[in-house]
Amino acid sequence: MRAECERCGKPLVADGPAVICSYECTFCGDCGAALEHVCPNCGGELVPRPRRAGS
Repeated sequence: MRAECERCGKPLVADGPAVICSYECTFCGDCGAALEHVCPNCGGELVPRPRRAGS
């Protein structure tokens, strides 16, 4: 799990909102919305990041 947004550098907490593509590119919710939920790196769909057990 990445600790910061790849676009704006905002810190991301493990159990907080974030979006991710299938290559694990990770963005905060605001950047995900600004990118229209399309990864700028691979063109894949950005979806809510899953939470890990125990988080």
